Amino acid sequence: MDHSSRNIPAIDEIIDNFSLLDEWDDRYRYVIELGRGMGSLPELHRTEANKVQGCASQVWLATTTFRGLVAILLATVSGKEAREILAADPIALFDRLGLREHLTPQRSNGFRSMVARIRADAQQALSNIPRASQSQVVNMAAD
Repeated sequence: MDHSSRNIPAIDEIIDNFSLLDEWDDRYRYVIELGRGMGSLPELHRTEANKVQGCASQVWLATTTFRGLVAILLATVSGKEAREILAADPIALFDRLGLREHLTPQRSNGFRSMVARIRADAQQALSNIPRASQSQVVNMAAD
């Protein structure tokens, strides 16, 4: 199984599914289900350059729960233009889904670190392309 976003539902579908789940236990199981759909990051992508600074554990070795949070984040940004990524607020989305209040401080810090890394990569993508080409799509999933 690869680490691509092909197994991750679209963010609108994830939001709709969360709206159907009233209990935290059901939402937690859904996050775990999303994490199981992620698969593992191939060994060749497990490099220092891909490591998110500020995460207590390496995401490719993290729990299924944390990989579920990664899946939601990827669904939020994958295939989006750099400007859209910078305009998005994944932390507000996590609040809206009722996730942040149930995350441990360690997971919350790791999530914020991933968001910061993705935003930095999107900003870098914008600064590296000519103005006329700034509608470049940033694909956040590994091939």
